[in-house]
Amino acid sequence: MATMARPAVPILSLVLLVAAAILLNYVDRGTIAVAAPLMKGELGLSATGFGLAVSAFFWVYAPIQLAVGWLCDRFSVYRLLAAGLAVWALSTAAMGFVGSLTGLVVLRLLLGLGESIAFPGASKIICRHVPPARRGIANSAVAAALALGPAVGTLAGGVLMINFGWRAMFMVCGLATLLWFLPWLGLMRRLPPEHRHASGQFPIGRLIGTRAIWTTSLSHFTANYSLYFLLSWLPLYLVQQRGFSIATMTLVATVSYLAQAASAVTTGWVCDRLIAGGGHEGRIFRTFSVIGIGLVGVAILGIALANDTEALVAFLILAGIGCGPCSVTLYAVAQIFAGPRAAGTYVGVQNACGNMAGIIAPIITGMIVDRTGSFLNAFYVATAVCGIGVVCWAVLVPKIAPLELD
Repeated sequence: MATMARPAVPILSLVLLVAAAILLNYVDRGTIAVAAPLMKGELGLSATGFGLAVSAFFWVYAPIQLAVGWLCDRFSVYRLLAAGLAVWALSTAAMGFVGSLTGLVVLRLLLGLGESIAFPGASKIICRHVPPARRGIANSAVAAALALGPAVGTLAGGVLMINFGWRAMFMVCGLATLLWFLPWLGLMRRLPPEHRHASGQFPIGRLIGTRAIWTTSLSHFTANYSLYFLLSWLPLYLVQQRGFSIATMTLVATVSYLAQAASAVTTGWVCDRLIAGGGHEGRIFRTFSVIGIGLVGVAILGIALANDTEALVAFLILAGIGCGPCSVTLYAVAQIFAGPRAAGTYVGVQNACGNMAGIIAPIITGMIVDRTGSFLNAFYVATAVCGIGVVCWAVLVPKIAPLELD
């Protein structure tokens, strides 16, 4: 009697649901920035106190990446992703009841714990299921979701906050995230048993000792510094420093994030086309990395020095365009170096180092604003960090090719 063939792994559904999780990740992560203009006053937070609350997310999120990446390579990455999402969704909803800086910091710590699974898990799934020739577009879906998360969060959060207040915004965003479980649980039942577990052992010490992992980690730090600088402080900067209304701030920030999403999708598509045409994937991703972080640096400086609203909006859009390639290539390059077996661990280490920027950038920015009464010097610092990123991608990152881990 012939046996029935197992269904093919639903790659498109996997990628889309992973991208949806990343989108929700950034919606929930960014709600505090949207709430800042009202929350800051109601809770009596200084700029340094607000920066502390933003930074608290990364106190757990960054260091725990090391453990989470390791877990993704040894246990069911699909169940780990689901568990993490539940933690971060409930933490977001609970922020609607917060009454002090201490409570806000605790919930941001829990949010960081839950969201730590997102990128190691996403890279593990993509590297396991998506062929190398299609990873550009797969990573661009994740990168577009990364951009659309703040766009959706800023737009929907701004509307909710204007009509119902910042507390209702947190509760709605957190509870809405839980709806992701419905399609994900159905998809898990369709996966063949051999795809529900880890993909083997490898010498972790050999991976940690490579030049590749530390130079891509430094590159990740420079990209994240500029990203978190804009994500955490842009709404407050536009309202306090530039005099925008909350509605105008919401619209302008959303346009920038939409530009980032479009840039990410275009980058992934172009990279795949160039690779299919015989181009070397390592050189292609390196080139886009240099261009991306360079554009972000120019845009941040332009935002600080723009004299009128039209120029400011143009530089915000340019920042989005530059962030697009960065968010695609960071994980695509890690997947090339690590391969399917080590992708979770590699991205965990890289993400841990890269997200130290989330601890440093909000606090440094808050201290600069409190001491100078202006964001200008904070913009200069972020621009300089982007310059380091250009040098790192152009010179320090070694030849982008699979590492020998055995």
